[in-house]
Amino acid sequence: MLAAERRDHLLGLLAREGKVVAKDVAADLGISEDSVRRDLRDLAAEGLCHRVYGGALPVSPAVADYSARMAVTPEGKQKVAAAAAALVQPDSALILDGGTTALAVAHGLPRRLACTVITHSPTIVAALLDHPRIELLMLGGRIFKHSAVACGAAAVEAAQNVSADLCLLGVTGVHPEAGLTTGDAEEAAMKRALAARAADTYVLASSEKIGAASRFRVLPWEEISGLITDADPHHTIVERLTTRGIEVLTAS
Repeated sequence: MLAAERRDHLLGLLAREGKVVAKDVAADLGISEDSVRRDLRDLAAEGLCHRVYGGALPVSPAVADYSARMAVTPEGKQKVAAAAAALVQPDSALILDGGTTALAVAHGLPRRLACTVITHSPTIVAALLDHPRIELLMLGGRIFKHSAVACGAAAVEAAQNVSADLCLLGVTGVHPEAGLTTGDAEEAAMKRALAARAADTYVLASSEKIGAASRFRVLPWEEISGLITDADPHHTIVERLTTRGIEVLTAS
């Protein structure tokens, strides 16, 4: 099999199965595992897969820069945001993560809602400045421009001194084995710090993130209250998560 044919085969597996297991591909094609691993390295270098031990997983489109992500599945994000905004209770405290889906949540909060929003995202703060009944608390630190959020030691320390009823958390990948992931180590640490300060944490995951993975794990499944997604409830990954006992809220 030519290199181009192997490449197409691997990309097809990622699309159909949601993963590539190097030893299985090697056995199926009658080639060495080293050849498969080289092919996966090349695909990863092009941003077409995320390499993991023993193979690869689909790469998340949410690793693009902030402005580019605004155009990725906007309808799906709006559905997820609407379902998430409905969880926010009057007079409660909400920790709202940064990112494009969280920004849609901010825009979707009812004008009559009185609550406190705690965030490390200047874009979230700007979106809520004219909201008449929302108190804002901004957590500061080094700005991670990819997601337009504060990260680093100062931001984590600030997060440790707040508490909330609910945390709405964004990720770039949702996968049964790889877990809840994002593309930056400091951002992952900040997300963990935020989630640790809320009674309940729900993950915001529009459909393009389901089955995808990034390099750094954010949280284990047992530390979240549920997942909000617009993905089909019969999606293979969604069904696997439901079988594991994870609450999945379908946004429609």
